[in-house]
Amino acid sequence: MTILQPGMTRRELLSAIGASAGAAAALAARNLPAGSREAAQPAKAFIWDAHGHIGGGGRTPEESIARSLRYADRMGIERVVVSMGMSFVYDPSPEEMCRQNDEVLRAVRAAPDRVFGFVYVNPKHVAESLKEMDRCVRDGPMVGVKLWVAMRCNEPSLDPIVRRAVELKVPILQHTYLKLTGNLPGESTPADLAELARRHPDAWFIGAHSGNDWERGFREFRPVKNIWAELSGSDPTSGMAEMAVRELGAERVIYGSDFPGRSFASQLAKVLSADLPETARRLILGENFRRLLSPILTAKGMHG
Repeated sequence: MTILQPGMTRRELLSAIGASAGAAAALAARNLPAGSREAAQPAKAFIWDAHGHIGGGGRTPEESIARSLRYADRMGIERVVVSMGMSFVYDPSPEEMCRQNDEVLRAVRAAPDRVFGFVYVNPKHVAESLKEMDRCVRDGPMVGVKLWVAMRCNEPSLDPIVRRAVELKVPILQHTYLKLTGNLPGESTPADLAELARRHPDAWFIGAHSGNDWERGFREFRPVKNIWAELSGSDPTSGMAEMAVRELGAERVIYGSDFPGRSFASQLAKVLSADLPETARRLILGENFRRLLSPILTAKGMHG
């Protein structure tokens, strides 16, 4: 445990916490006890962050992703996913979709061994969305699909997009939220995603944020076996990862941070501080997500 020492500044304390978290993640990835001879040797942590964005700093996609990767390095994070462009657009036109995906492509190309891209589509523009999926996934380096708040995901308009994702062997990262103040008109709930996933049992869905009201979100996802609960976005409340594992099983829980809107450290804390066996922690931090991406990575001949 990192504790405040006499004379330690806030910056020094945060740096020590980051170093401790990175070391803990590395040990968890190898299932080694602290203090063992093997634990004393440096190791590359196996953490893949399933949910991130560009635009949190820097004038260009290249500058933005370089900034985020510096912070990821402090926490021992090996790979990150980015989707959407430098500025978020709730209901992008076909032209805006292309622009946003072009910015993500620039970030991917700036660090191809570290960054995965998910293509951002809008089910209000089905034909154009399918073209973007072909351009960015089939013919480009992206490895997943991102759906946000343009339309609730239980609508039939999503069906062609899901079918194309199945053909391309890629997962769909769907934003899900439950707000006390009321959702946006096109904002999906966990129940909406469960409805869509039941219609497409051969597709793979990642429920981003698990609804934010995660106690309800996990229970909506529980009976639908092709949904993986993703932990990003909410405050690192004690018990979140434990409940996810209890309700869904460790094989259906995925770590994500939603950086740069949330810090890597606060979101990793949900997993690293959880009362879970190391086998479950390894699955959540990277192994589950790598397994979901394995078909498309293999098809593209990409290193995983």
